[in-house]
Amino acid sequence: FVERYEKQIKHFGMLRRWDDSQKYLSDNPHLVCEETANYLVIWCIDLEVEEKHALMEQVAHQTIVMQFILELAKSLKVDPRACFRQFFTKIKTADQQYMEGFNDELEAFKERVRGRAKVRIEKAMKEYEEEERQKRLGPGGLDPVEVYESLPPELQKCFDVKDVQMLQDTISKMDPTEAKYHMQRCIDSGLGGHQ
Repeated sequence: FVERYEKQIKHFGMLRRWDDSQKYLSDNPHLVCEETANYLVIWCIDLEVEEKHALMEQVAHQTIVMQFILELAKSLKVDPRACFRQFFTKIKTADQQYMEGFNDELEAFKERVRGRAKVRIEKAMKEYEEEERQKRLGPGGLDPVEVYESLPPELQKCFDVKDVQMLQDTISKMDPTEAKYHMQRCIDSGLGGHQ
């Protein structure tokens, strides 16, 4: 559905005036359905992620128009295509309560969109950081940065100055089990690949 009518849905999403929306839906009644509403919701989140805030607010308005028409259809138990004109009549006669309900819903929806966009951006950042970490992993699947940070200071110093003799001396003074544990982790992470 979306692939077939994406252009039309986007056109509807860009309309500003009630009359234009009503006329467009009269000409394209097939757009009055859940799929259109769902597509508009996703489009809003995409726009917010891309920081196109004004455009998001515009499309959000049309999303709520569509959702209100679908709600009205449910409450009247009729096909949404049969009742969208009633919605426009109601909204244009400026029924105060109905208008307030519409605006409240619109504001709440925009907040939800901003929230969802924020989550999506954070998730993308996390994935990016994880990818960067994966790139660093050594042959044994350990992150050299994390391994280095977990080493005792005297071992860190050996790696800092890249002194093999100093490293051997330091290890010989350590508890053998501990020394072995740290050295194995260094090998698995590729740390000390220069030794």
